[in-house]
Amino acid sequence: MKTSAFARHLSLSMLLLSAAGSAFATSPAAAPATKIAADNPAAHPTFTVRVVGKGQPMLLIPGLNCTGAVWDETVAHYQTQYQCHVISLAGFGGTAPVAVTDPLLPAVRDQLLAYIKTHKLNKPTVVGHSLGGFMALALSAAQPDAIGPLVIVDSLPFLAGVQNPAATVETVKPQATILRAQVRQGHMAPAAQRQMVAGMVTDTARQTQIARWSTASDLATTAQAMYDMYTIDLRPDIARIQQPVLVLGSWAAYAQYGSTKESTRAIFAQQYAKLPQTRIEMSEAGRHFLMYDDTAWLLTQADAFLKQPAVVKK
Repeated sequence: MKTSAFARHLSLSMLLLSAAGSAFATSPAAAPATKIAADNPAAHPTFTVRVVGKGQPMLLIPGLNCTGAVWDETVAHYQTQYQCHVISLAGFGGTAPVAVTDPLLPAVRDQLLAYIKTHKLNKPTVVGHSLGGFMALALSAAQPDAIGPLVIVDSLPFLAGVQNPAATVETVKPQATILRAQVRQGHMAPAAQRQMVAGMVTDTARQTQIARWSTASDLATTAQAMYDMYTIDLRPDIARIQQPVLVLGSWAAYAQYGSTKESTRAIFAQQYAKLPQTRIEMSEAGRHFLMYDDTAWLLTQADAFLKQPAVVKK
């Protein structure tokens, strides 16, 4: 597999990710939310939270341009075992934006850590897709003692390092700056957007909804989040993570670009080389939105991981 093709797919995926939205109402009815300390939304303006279910705490963080609705099926599966704190980042998928700071993602990280502390969430399991997976790594690297096991869905600690493993933050900043300016100017043409969305999820109804929610996202927020993803390198930082980590990759997505399962796994292995306790698995059926394309596989992998003695102990 050519790493440039892999990088191109990831880059364009970052542009187009969005929530599946409430149009998909097939999930089982949610269990009553477990009572927690009254929330203060003003304390975390960069995101909102929906709490569903009861049990041990679990944070679910969506990807770029997604709202927490992208996790509806996953929440339906876990809400009888976990108290699910479903995150939606401000400005994504039609949610109200806030003033964008530079950088943005570290502010989100710090507010999430404060939320965990304020609500006394004891080492929550964190499930993150794409940008959400990046955020899960950032949370755990910043405060390893505050975070429990991680489930990372098709995400990497340094996006710019895919094409060139020797890349540094300084070498990629010029390109990232240009990309940020381009994204701020407007959304991708509809035809190109439809083509790229089809490469990330197979169901046509999902494709339509994803494109709609991507278009509804705030351009300034999307642009800054992408810039941060390109210019923050978590590869050295993940060495501080002591929790078990499950990484689920979407080989089927990259197979479209000439990838093999082995070459895709090798890129993931290189990016996660400094992570002490990690297991990497590759989906053979699901594209980037594994929670949609390979739901049963994702939940089976996550269930088995979360039931391991080393994970249960936290």
